[in-house]
Amino acid sequence: MSSFAMIQSAAKRLQGHARITPMLSSPFMDEIAGRRVLVKAECLQHTGSFKFRGGWAAITALAPEERARGVIAYSSGNHAQGVAAAAKAHGVAAVILMPVDAPRLKIENTRALGAEVVLYDRAGGEDRDAIGLDLAQTRGLTLIKPYDEPEVIAGQGTTGLEIAEQAASLGVETGDVLICCGGGGLTSGVALALEGLGSSLQVRPAEPEGFDDVTRSLASGQVETNAAVSGSICDAILTPAPGEQTFPVLQRLCGGGIVVSEEEALRAMALAFVRLKIVLEPGGAVSLAAALFHPDQIQGEAVIAIATGGNVDTAVFQRALSSYA
Repeated sequence: MSSFAMIQSAAKRLQGHARITPMLSSPFMDEIAGRRVLVKAECLQHTGSFKFRGGWAAITALAPEERARGVIAYSSGNHAQGVAAAAKAHGVAAVILMPVDAPRLKIENTRALGAEVVLYDRAGGEDRDAIGLDLAQTRGLTLIKPYDEPEVIAGQGTTGLEIAEQAASLGVETGDVLICCGGGGLTSGVALALEGLGSSLQVRPAEPEGFDDVTRSLASGQVETNAAVSGSICDAILTPAPGEQTFPVLQRLCGGGIVVSEEEALRAMALAFVRLKIVLEPGGAVSLAAALFHPDQIQGEAVIAIATGGNVDTAVFQRALSSYA
């Protein structure tokens, strides 16, 4: 299991390699939300998402002989790029298993980072876990899971260390921290970091309609699954269920989830571009959509939204901008 000590250790290994991403704000967004809105721009992280933190933390935690054999990961794109970039920096061979319906930009970027991309049909029922396990065993590769992996969670948790420091410098000591949530790696990591620091900030997951397994799981007290595995523009955070490693942390430390529509995610993307001058992908804008368009579900004078990723195909981004017109 991940711990605050592991997060602190990951932060040391990431120092000088990961960007300390800014906390952005806009009076226009504050007016929409009816409170102060702070946006942690992880879309400006290396490879365009917070996933670089987890990829770097996991690879640097491997024993030299494990790194020499190479690694394998499965992802719709952001974890893929994070692992691929970290692997390339350390001279490690990387095989990335990606769904065939992943955004083309993410597939191309992963290949450009030097990884071998293997595609599978998730909509057709192919089992990524089975395929990944077979590849790992056949080639002797070390599997780096996208969220249910202690070192990955620790790496993502370093975002929480930065949030606590940046929020305090802005005079924000209490409030909700909304996080775009798939399997819960970032959400649980940030929650552990804030707990370890003794912070009064409250972590809450944000999810797209139809893929709100974490929100439902927190409400019922047991792991709930999604009926579908694809079919949303929020591809970055589509997972079947909360992770075995992450759910106990989410259940212990997080507040209730907030669910947003695809249209709200697109509007949040447009507002982020127009008002903050940053590019978000749909799955990376869900937390901001929750902050802006669900103010009745949030308490306090300030809310922090982690903009988790900006790897968006041109057509989807154009669709988002048209929602602002």
